[in-house]
Amino acid sequence: MRDIIVTAVVFGLLPFVLRNAWVGVLVWSWLGYMNPHRLAWGFAYTFPFAQVVALTLLFSMLFTKDKLALPKNGLVVVWVIFLLWMVFCTFFAVYPDMAVLQLETVLKIQLVTFVTLLMMNSMERVNQLVWVIVFSIGFYSVKGGGFTLLTGGAFHVYGPVGSYIYENNTLAVAVLMIIPMMLYIHRFPPHRLVKLAMPWCVFLSLAAVIGSQSRGALIAIAAVGAFYWWQSKNKVLAAIVFMFLGLFGYIFMPASWHERMASITEYQEDSSAMERIRAWEFSIKIANDRFTGGGFNSWSMENYAKYVPEAKRAFVAHSIYFGVLGDSGWVGLALFLGVLFLVWRQLNQIIAVTRDDPDREDFNFLARMLKISMIAFMAGGSFLSLSYFDLAWHIMAMTVAMSQLTRADGSPARQERTAKRGPRRRGVPQRSRRPGMSVRS
Repeated sequence: MRDIIVTAVVFGLLPFVLRNAWVGVLVWSWLGYMNPHRLAWGFAYTFPFAQVVALTLLFSMLFTKDKLALPKNGLVVVWVIFLLWMVFCTFFAVYPDMAVLQLETVLKIQLVTFVTLLMMNSMERVNQLVWVIVFSIGFYSVKGGGFTLLTGGAFHVYGPVGSYIYENNTLAVAVLMIIPMMLYIHRFPPHRLVKLAMPWCVFLSLAAVIGSQSRGALIAIAAVGAFYWWQSKNKVLAAIVFMFLGLFGYIFMPASWHERMASITEYQEDSSAMERIRAWEFSIKIANDRFTGGGFNSWSMENYAKYVPEAKRAFVAHSIYFGVLGDSGWVGLALFLGVLFLVWRQLNQIIAVTRDDPDREDFNFLARMLKISMIAFMAGGSFLSLSYFDLAWHIMAMTVAMSQLTRADGSPARQERTAKRGPRRRGVPQRSRRPGMSVRS
């Protein structure tokens, strides 16, 4: 029955994709993050729904009325150079055939992400994408949080099978990345019931992160909490809330969770942690030896015997930084760090441009929340292989879109509208624009 429902929904949406290519971006994102077909057990489980939607989307773009052009943006330039460098490194990979397979996977993700970037020309579309992401991953975080509370945290929380977020560690970081988006939806809800439901979704999502029993996620929570407290206007209240949540989690979780978290400080006795450190050492040595790095899928005992002979088995880097370093060398790592730096810089610019502007309060708050999402990615990703995870690159696409929109909205036409409205009277609050509205007049 589930197979029939999923198939009917996906194919039922295809006519809407043909009519409006942007709908295809949303459907593809839903399939990519939620993987609803993995909740079935029959023919739908392995059916290539995402490829069908992607092909329909690309066909629809041939007839779209949207003006398709990459934004003239420094982040996009470095982003494209990074992708081209990965392609170049694949030609010189240690195992070219295996590297090509991984490159195809990465480029498929990047293709639809760039399509998203091409078509994200209004704040309304940015918000629609935020909603799809929150709903898709939030389905597992809310369900996982309830599971954690019902079972006393005795079991790990996992994501959809066969996806980027199946493993408990990766799901935990993905959930931490969407919690700030939940806060944004709570701040600008389309309906009163959504505003009432979002705090519970945030609470259950945090419970799912703790219930994942991920040590990397615990470090990411600390980084996100510290940054959120630093940015908070009411630091005392934020500190009290974090202390209460921390105490609740500490008391609620079972002894197995405490033992696992305590092993963070005893990494020298943890075989998994030591293998991860050797993998980082492997990434450094292969990058020093090869200008283009080892290429994708270079993690083998043959290469480990050459660069880290004391290792007992080949271990993937489990780090967005060391993973990129091993895949594409020091140049690749520099480009990747350049992308992250430009994302952070442009989010700060959006915040600065929209500060104290009641018409663009949603821009300002979303940019602040996306910074927290990037903190979760950069901190949690230090211990996970999430370099090419869709969500991080979608956040980058949203950043570029918002940056372009804030520049466009600073046009003489907007200044004229502001002048006609007159200065804001002190002490008289103005209703902020709902996030579903386009910034274009």
